[in-house]
Amino acid sequence: MQQLDRYIAHAVFITTLLVLLVLVGLFLFFTFIEEVQDVGKGSYDTLMAAQFVLLVAPRRVYEFFPIAAMLGTLLGLGVLANNNELTVMRAAGVSTARILLAAMKMGVLLMLIVITLGEVVAPQTEQYARNMRSFAQSGQNSVQAGKGLWARDGRHFVRIKSIEPGGHIKDLTLFEFDSQYRLEKLAHADEGFYQGKDWVLEGLAQTRFTDTGTQAENLTWIEWQSLLSPELISVLILEPSRLSTWELYHYIGYLKDNSLHSAPYELTLWQRLIYPFLTLIMIFLAAPLVFGSLRTVAIGQRILVGALLGIGFYVLNQMLGYFSLLYGMPPILSAVLPALLFLMLGVLLMRRVF
Repeated sequence: MQQLDRYIAHAVFITTLLVLLVLVGLFLFFTFIEEVQDVGKGSYDTLMAAQFVLLVAPRRVYEFFPIAAMLGTLLGLGVLANNNELTVMRAAGVSTARILLAAMKMGVLLMLIVITLGEVVAPQTEQYARNMRSFAQSGQNSVQAGKGLWARDGRHFVRIKSIEPGGHIKDLTLFEFDSQYRLEKLAHADEGFYQGKDWVLEGLAQTRFTDTGTQAENLTWIEWQSLLSPELISVLILEPSRLSTWELYHYIGYLKDNSLHSAPYELTLWQRLIYPFLTLIMIFLAAPLVFGSLRTVAIGQRILVGALLGIGFYVLNQMLGYFSLLYGMPPILSAVLPALLFLMLGVLLMRRVF
């Protein structure tokens, strides 16, 4: 029986990898075409564009895997069904649940590899890729934050113009308010670096506002205690989808501590937490398409039905996410609801099959 499980798992493994390769390959191809349009800006050339595309590939593998797992299971079991191998297995006393369980075991193994790729490798490679592209195009090894990166630290509001690797910041403006939110101090530093657990700000010009007037002073350097660390600042310049789950968790805590809007990050966090269950649901959803009314149809039709289901899930997930942010729905509800709906669909289809 273990040999049979390995045979089923091998079939699902091969087709899942092929589907994942096709999906990710198509996306990376269009990404490369988009990057080629920026070739010539600064020292950014075609080789760097190709390197950028390869570095963002781990994130795309992570994003496309649930759909690839469903299509791969659908194709793998579909090939066995078309060759009448599933019919022979069931005639020999192997239950449908046992066949599906063998496919799910392989799905779980691949899922663990992909989660490791998405949580550990992807955030590092993607951030490196974007820093590399920014440096090549602008000639500056820093992230320019447009009109400034704004952050809050208690009663302090901070604006940072540019961020360099290693916790080095430039052109920082610090606004300090009192308990009544009246401006108490305005300071500007040419640059700053992180030392120990504090920031050292250099080239500081600050102005204090009092009831009797203002007081200005220039300082060579000062130490500034803040909850903002280089790691947290690097998080501020990234979209929620580009952060690891651990970074999301800590950043949400920072936002809540400062009474800031955290809904987009909470939504992404809940979507990450249900990711393993979503993958299993997608694999489960492939079973009735193989053992049900589509068992005698061509592989192309199975691919079409599976692709439509995958697109439907993506649209539903995006729509509920937008509704959550727009109308204040609980992030956990908008993240879990699509998975629950597709689980119910899978159960309904399985009941009709059996």
